[in-house]
Amino acid sequence: MGKRTIIPFGPQHPVLPEPIHLDLVIEDETVVEAIPSIGFIHRGLEKLVEKKEYTEMVYVIERICGICSFGHGWGYCAAVEGLMNVEVPERAEYLRTIWHELSRIHSHLLWLGLMADAFGFESLFMHCWRLRETVLDIFEKTTGGRVIFSVCKLGGVRKDVDNETLAGIVSDLNKMKAGLKEVTDVFISDQSVKNRTLGVGVLTKEKAMEFGAVGPVARASGVLQDIRLTGKGVYEELGFEPVMDTRGDCYARTSVRIREVFQSIDLIAAAAEKIPDGDIAVAVKGNPDGEFILRMEQPRGEAFYYAKGSGSKFLDRMRVRTPTNQNIPALVQMLQGADLADVPVLVLTIDPCISCTER
Repeated sequence: MGKRTIIPFGPQHPVLPEPIHLDLVIEDETVVEAIPSIGFIHRGLEKLVEKKEYTEMVYVIERICGICSFGHGWGYCAAVEGLMNVEVPERAEYLRTIWHELSRIHSHLLWLGLMADAFGFESLFMHCWRLRETVLDIFEKTTGGRVIFSVCKLGGVRKDVDNETLAGIVSDLNKMKAGLKEVTDVFISDQSVKNRTLGVGVLTKEKAMEFGAVGPVARASGVLQDIRLTGKGVYEELGFEPVMDTRGDCYARTSVRIREVFQSIDLIAAAAEKIPDGDIAVAVKGNPDGEFILRMEQPRGEAFYYAKGSGSKFLDRMRVRTPTNQNIPALVQMLQGADLADVPVLVLTIDPCISCTER
């Protein structure tokens, strides 16, 4: 056995977009063990339910994560709506689904850019983020915001999107497909990219299940796990089928997210075609009393929401478990036996969000 050294990796690192810290135990250039440390930016957002009325708390929950802000707002609203037996209008459910899938496109394109930057492909990084601007422009046009939207509320949504605008959104996304294919083909076909991803950081199906991996990380290892299959939103009406792979390496995780971008465009087109007319919100009266649990498929994977009320205008407890929280154990498993040079790419393939994790 060679000499072992402990190398601190993060929270400040040229490649890392998130302040994750790992103590890497290495032998020569091979990682023997990875010990994660989180806790640099704890914000106490869950504690604020004791001070913010339950109708106002959605604005706080959205700020768990800028990239997944709409999904967190929807998850909170759906949990409280379930707690209070509120029936949301069908048009609002379609609009929520459309905005959520737009969030998935914008999240995956942001991640693809960061992935390109991790292995030194700067022009590819710029092209990914250039395409992402189209989605942010759609958000700005329909919600007024580009990062935090505040369009989801208890009982429905705050703004309607007329059918003509929805058709324009579908047209813009379809026009984006050619540029998307050109950029994503580089991730799939370019040999220099393959050298950094094929066979790197393999997570077997058994290990993915053992460590509770979620989202594209799990599906890239052949685990059929996607909360959109359970019927939340209108995915059943849109003919949704999860994107899967079985190789379990960095290349598979990249491929799954790329295919999900194109799938989300198709889901938005189907939703825009089928969206019914009608109200976009119902009045929510009274105060929450009881407990409710909800699971939501965020761009990074399954998020878990727990709401508890006792009849006052303040919730007693709001618990959010985010996808990165679930995927860090799988990351530690992937890092064992990896080359030190592959660590930045491996960390990025779980699409980490530490602000999500620490709330």
